[in-house]
Amino acid sequence: MNVEQYISSIFSMAEKEDKEAGFKALALEAFEFQREHCPVYRNYLDLIGKGDLHPKELEEIPFLPIRLFKSCNILTDPLVKNPEPQSGSYHGTGIVFTSSATTGMVPSHHIVADVGVYEKSFKEAFRMFYGESGTYNLLALLPSYLERKGSSLIYMADRLIQDTRAKGAAGGFFLYDHQNLLDTITSLNVKDSDTSAPASKTVLLGVSFALLDFAEFVKAGIPDAKERKAIFSNVVVMETGGMKGRGQELSREVLHSILSDAFCTPSIHSEYGMCELLSQAYSTSCDGLFVSPPWMRALVRDLHDPFRVIDAQSKDCGYKASGALNIIDLANIHSCCFIETEDRGTVCCTDNTLKFSVDGRISNAELRGCNMLIE
Repeated sequence: MNVEQYISSIFSMAEKEDKEAGFKALALEAFEFQREHCPVYRNYLDLIGKGDLHPKELEEIPFLPIRLFKSCNILTDPLVKNPEPQSGSYHGTGIVFTSSATTGMVPSHHIVADVGVYEKSFKEAFRMFYGESGTYNLLALLPSYLERKGSSLIYMADRLIQDTRAKGAAGGFFLYDHQNLLDTITSLNVKDSDTSAPASKTVLLGVSFALLDFAEFVKAGIPDAKERKAIFSNVVVMETGGMKGRGQELSREVLHSILSDAFCTPSIHSEYGMCELLSQAYSTSCDGLFVSPPWMRALVRDLHDPFRVIDAQSKDCGYKASGALNIIDLANIHSCCFIETEDRGTVCCTDNTLKFSVDGRISNAELRGCNMLIE
């Protein structure tokens, strides 16, 4: 397998006429490569009796349980012959991302051998959903993530902010100075209104608990809804999940309702990502459904049979299936592209596009800091 050619192919998939066939071919190619060269995945396949599997369809591919990222160094490398799951840090030329975790939890760690692939993935996906760098301002309210090391979300936000500022737009991180954040948003809105050019939008990317705190601050300081609406009229509020045990857990619907009321916006956007994935999906409408970039796919597996994937390739309008979520992330070519998550969800097809929702955590699954919006 030519890895460089493969990486080029996944990020050019949007240009292909038959994206379904292209995705399937690349996924099957990735499986064959990782079965041979990812020791942890290969051992897992042997343990479940699938070591000699040559799948022809996506439904046949076994998915690696996500909790193995807690205890194993999952790395696809032709030079790795003897896996050492407990060997500790990776000493290659890449970077290691870790998940957020509450007290007593063991964080996951994702060895990213080529951080350039991660940068290409999040930059291309963000461009698809929000436009070219410089056409929006990007403000990040991610206090808990800034205060720890190894956050893939902070890495992503930092690079996107750098690109945004390099193109002349505004960008920056905010901790707990809510007044500074509000002043910045107000100033950007006034600046845009003073020009004859179309106003550039401002994306406010925030962890859920921090957005709730900011919403309370804004509503208390500006009780007039019309005034709040004027200030936030050109702001896209995007939550990334992440209550981290701070206060009562809220459903996505309740969270979005609180934020929509405070910021006077009809819909709250969401980002679905985790340290084990190099790609993100985004929800940009009131329906709460996530859309993936072309190189990422959500599938549904049977809650009672983890090896049964439900109709992975159907794109008929009206298709809908619920269960546990599996994710194919073709950008994960240096670790594992096939991840069995601990999230419950629904995959559906609307407007000839596959979308998915995150409906909560699988019963008895360990709560994760990056996704604690449960029913």
